[in-house]
Amino acid sequence: MLELADQLLERARAGTPFVAATVTGVHGSAPRQPGSSLVVDADGAVLGNVSGGCVDSAVHEACQQMLAGDPEPQSLRFGYTDADAIGVGLTCGGTIELLLRHHDPAVEPELEPALVDATEGEAVAVATIVRGPSTHLGRTIVVRPGLPGTGTLGDSLLDRVAGAHAADLLHAGRTGTVEIGVADSYCTEPMTLLVECNVPAPRMLVFGAIDHAAALASVGAFLGYRVTVCDARSTFATPERFPDAEVVVDWPHRYLQAQADAGLLDGRAVVCVLTHDPKFDLPLLTAALRMPVAYVGAMGSRRTHQDRLTRLREAGLGDHELGRLRSPIGLDLGARTPQETALSIAAEIVGDRHGGTGVPLSTGVPIHRGVVHQRVHQNVPAPRPLTHSN
Repeated sequence: MLELADQLLERARAGTPFVAATVTGVHGSAPRQPGSSLVVDADGAVLGNVSGGCVDSAVHEACQQMLAGDPEPQSLRFGYTDADAIGVGLTCGGTIELLLRHHDPAVEPELEPALVDATEGEAVAVATIVRGPSTHLGRTIVVRPGLPGTGTLGDSLLDRVAGAHAADLLHAGRTGTVEIGVADSYCTEPMTLLVECNVPAPRMLVFGAIDHAAALASVGAFLGYRVTVCDARSTFATPERFPDAEVVVDWPHRYLQAQADAGLLDGRAVVCVLTHDPKFDLPLLTAALRMPVAYVGAMGSRRTHQDRLTRLREAGLGDHELGRLRSPIGLDLGARTPQETALSIAAEIVGDRHGGTGVPLSTGVPIHRGVVHQRVHQNVPAPRPLTHSN
């Protein structure tokens, strides 16, 4: 639901009720992941999708029925069988589970502030009980970094435990599901929480104010990165040349270190070195390869790469650090233009983030990798189990 925050905020402020059908589980091959939503509001408008098209019509109909009738949360499941292959089913062969929930801004005071935070790029998580006792299905709690949760799941201990799980996933910047219940002695029936997380955009730091950097900045912004282009040469590093990025005039290694020291980089940040100049490259790569960022790539020929490795070893970097360097940067797409090169770099970044192979899908590699259902353990004392009745 948070992926539609900017549009849902308009509904919340206008007091318009809506039904959100949100993906809560994926098994096998499926086009959308947990947290993806299709929303139908009381005025008939439709936002988002949950399947890329193959079951959206059926989900839309179920949302309309909920708006017109019983507002109690309900679960739906769509899969591929011989029976539904020509009817309602996922033609990709997987199975998705959904929770339909009726939202009324008039009685959900925590809804609008959560949507405001998500729209403004602030860190916020919404944890919803998507499987468990019917008395608790659909209840939510909103969590922000360092603050107690708002809303209630029905019991102060349950709120505390769910808040701890949600805070854990929010810190990791990952939407996912966690299980609480019998094994953890928190309650007599197991429950599953869907934790939808919104975190500030990841950073893409592009060093070297060249044409390739302008193209990469455009692609990076399209992918949802907050892009910064940094170069020590003020003549080339101008906002007019890089309309899709923040532009900084500074020595690259000094700027990178200042960002790290200020806590403005995290494990999602990517560093792309396009400077082609050892006096910039070497101190910059020496610093970047020692930071816990997601990706470090550097442009240059294979000869340049070998020379860099020699110099970086002389600077004290070991095999583990050098093994993180993607150089020459990008995937082999046969790129010639700056735009094509930017695409090859972006493709490598996306593949690296999700564990992609970079080989053609026609070779038979999986199209949709499964989402790992992780159990998050918290060191939260549980002095008594909860009891629920259906």
